Amino acid sequence: MHDTEETKNIMEYETVALDDEDSALVVIDQTKLPTATELLHLHTAQEIWDAIYLLKVRGAPAIGVAAAFGVYLLAKGIDEQDYESFYRKFCEYKDYLNSARPTAVNLSWALARMERVCADNRELPVAKIKQKLKETAVAMKEEDIRVCRAIGEHGLSLVKPGDGILTHCNAGQLATCKYGTATAPIYLGQERGYHFRVFADETRPLLQGARLTAYELQASGVDVTLLCDNMCSAVMRNGWINAVFVGCDRVAANGDTANKIGTSVVAAVAKRCHVPFYVCAPTSTIDMDTPTGADIVIEERPAHEVTDMWYEKPMAPAGVKVFNPAFDVTDNDLITAIVTEHGVLRPPYTAAFRELFASLQN
Repeated sequence: MHDTEETKNIMEYETVALDDEDSALVVIDQTKLPTATELLHLHTAQEIWDAIYLLKVRGAPAIGVAAAFGVYLLAKGIDEQDYESFYRKFCEYKDYLNSARPTAVNLSWALARMERVCADNRELPVAKIKQKLKETAVAMKEEDIRVCRAIGEHGLSLVKPGDGILTHCNAGQLATCKYGTATAPIYLGQERGYHFRVFADETRPLLQGARLTAYELQASGVDVTLLCDNMCSAVMRNGWINAVFVGCDRVAANGDTANKIGTSVVAAVAKRCHVPFYVCAPTSTIDMDTPTGADIVIEERPAHEVTDMWYEKPMAPAGVKVFNPAFDVTDNDLITAIVTEHGVLRPPYTAAFRELFASLQN
């Protein structure tokens, strides 16, 4: 790990990068933002697992790319040259990294894709398989950038210049390899002179909206206003919000979505206030093997994130019970549309997903 120049704009850094010469996964330590910009050079399975679990790298797309680079680097270090021994060790690494966080489907999706590279090329020498793993991980990063830009283009079609946009948590460049998902329409609009007014929920308890979204939007010259989470009703009732854009970590087959805790509250308020609520979701986050939101495993985080983190002194009575789910589920009937890289999908979502995936197979 080393400090970097504080004069450099945060948008100039790569969220996730591969340093193959040093056999390192390089990520921004997002727990230190916005007050310090530190790059972590991760070499071991434990370091990579910790970075994902401790949210040093976070956001479903970024986690997926980080996992792909990470498992490639771990595979690169496997000495065994016979396929079965190599594959067995690879799967141990894959399963270990996959245990870091349960809710974001991109983690398991990326690792499963890397495993398929091994399984589909078992006839090749191990050295060739390692090269294919690298090529696949690099391709996944390039795909993420293309996907996010495409989501931005489709999302931009849903709003007009001068609109007020509300977002929750961080689904920005810091959660992806570029553009973000929910912020992609905002960044493309910024490039084209749309002059959006963006309102960012702080997103308790980890403050991703305050520390990350507000930070990167401000660094990009976007007109951004920071809100406490419980202020979304006030700004919507004031008529300041024309659309809500959020990301998500997993989409169930019926269109229910899991996203950062508090998202479902924003969705319910938006429906009450007749504000369209859009979920920006790469198709990689759509999990057709999960029937409904009730089937999504919700990660629970440590109590100290609520009671102690960010405070000089604890802000709750000692020993109080704490419930700290990292995500909640937004029911599909609260979602106006789901914006993917292939277009804007509208209810009924099960049919829309089936039609989308069928078209991609043709």
